Amino acid sequence: MSSKPHTDQVYKQKRIPKNPIKFKIPLNEEQKLTKAIILDNTITLLAGQAGSGKTLLACNIALDGLFRRIYDKIIITRPTVSKEEIGFLPGDMREKMDPWVQPIYQNMYLLYDKSKIEIVPVSFMRGRTFSNSLVIVDEAQNVTHEQMEMIVTRIGKNSKMIVCGDTFQVDLKNKSDSGFKFLYNAAKRVKSMESVTLLTNNRDEIVEDLINYYNDAYDKKTIVGTAGSSGAQKR
Repeated sequence: MSSKPHTDQVYKQKRIPKNPIKFKIPLNEEQKLTKAIILDNTITLLAGQAGSGKTLLACNIALDGLFRRIYDKIIITRPTVSKEEIGFLPGDMREKMDPWVQPIYQNMYLLYDKSKIEIVPVSFMRGRTFSNSLVIVDEAQNVTHEQMEMIVTRIGKNSKMIVCGDTFQVDLKNKSDSGFKFLYNAAKRVKSMESVTLLTNNRDEIVEDLINYYNDAYDKKTIVGTAGSSGAQKR
């Protein structure tokens, strides 16, 4: 007797993992609690200083949803802080964006070796609608107000967006142009949108001492720069 043809729905259901997906690096308790909040909202603004695991958490959620067939693909965008003019760089779109998305790739590979990822430069997101997708916006503190409005309105049906940023590492010439903090504060007033700040630092303890040392130097004008550029709040 011939077997019944498999529909896409049956095939999709059979491929959904039954057991919890085990990643190479587990989430800490703060990240687990934040993951639950992210899964309960359509758009989440995820803040935290360098080393708090924002991108790692976003990658965990994205890959988890991809493996469970909740999403068809992962969309990654990240500002280049050069007006996104990358046409002069050699290679295709992925090769042009490689220098800026390497931090995300690193986190992806730490969790799992295979993924279905689409790289979309900020300036190429206009006119797109991302359905059945998990969208990660990394280094969002360097996204302008206009760009941020354009990005968050790209989200389609059955999708989530995680916007990761550190307000102490704004590289824009005019820091008030950053759209991340504005949207972070507005999240509480928008349905299905939330803002969370990760407080646990996962880097070596020496990092905090180094940041304090540099901040003191900036304050005393021993060196030229902006206090907090390392990702820690000026004390």
